[in-house]
Amino acid sequence: MNSADLRIVFAGTPDFAAAHLQALLQAGLNIVAVYSQPDRPAGRGHKLTPSAVKQLAMQHDLPVYQPQTLRAPEAQAELAALQPDLLVVVAYGLILPQAVLDIPRLGCINSHASLLPRWRGAAPIQRAIEAGDAETGVTVMQMEAGLDTGPMLLKTHTPILPEDTGGSLHDRLAELGPPAVLQAIAGLAAGTLQGEVQDDSLATYAHKLGKADARIDWSRPASELALMIRAFNPWPLAHARWQQQPLKVWSAEVEAAEGQPGELLDCSKQGLLVACGEQALRLTRLQLPGGKPLAFADLYNARRDQFVIGQLLENGQ
Repeated sequence: MNSADLRIVFAGTPDFAAAHLQALLQAGLNIVAVYSQPDRPAGRGHKLTPSAVKQLAMQHDLPVYQPQTLRAPEAQAELAALQPDLLVVVAYGLILPQAVLDIPRLGCINSHASLLPRWRGAAPIQRAIEAGDAETGVTVMQMEAGLDTGPMLLKTHTPILPEDTGGSLHDRLAELGPPAVLQAIAGLAAGTLQGEVQDDSLATYAHKLGKADARIDWSRPASELALMIRAFNPWPLAHARWQQQPLKVWSAEVEAAEGQPGELLDCSKQGLLVACGEQALRLTRLQLPGGKPLAFADLYNARRDQFVIGQLLENGQ
């Protein structure tokens, strides 16, 4: 069978998933329906806003389903009525029970932004940077009831560059994933693709991100904090406190210097040098409440008198 002959249902929610749906549409595949999470409040007005996947589906006049859960029998019957050959899942955000996994003739496949079995779970891109991994990639797997535990169909690799942030790595993986999914679909349609069982002993878990994860603790080594700052840019953004107000840190560099953790060691247009548990961090791009992210040189020009050598920056709250 050819890929174009398959009845495909796509399930996804954010931009990363929309990049995959776009590739499937451009390849001329038969997308019979799209599933996405219910519209969520967004922006200052908290207006209900459709997901990136839903917006793309509507542009192509595709039917969109947004159940609160797929555990309900009526939601499962609705999916079964579509008679899908394959369900393609990318960052959907809802758990697929076994009854759903059993509906498509060729099962369900998932594009996951890590080199499984490393970094199963919700935030594999950021956790890979935070851990100092040398590389990551996208794994296309056959889904089963466990969390990211299914047989691996295809992998694509990319190095994690010293300048990579959570945002830049996300964008690169969003380019690498779709071709791998298209290749996997072709292999499944032809019956030539076999999955490789994951080694559970090598598995690590990428916990969901929250703002509490991004609190800077100056007693930690500067090298660890530098990785965290890169990983959590652009969200949830590493943060500390300066003069009793939140200070968001967009970028920083490790330097060889010593002092009391949180102590301001140097201040110049090159950045704010802050002592850590080991070595120090030169903060080079910052954001104050109500302001935009600024290169420290710009902040320094406006607030030079407020930065005093020896003062202490507090940990994030």
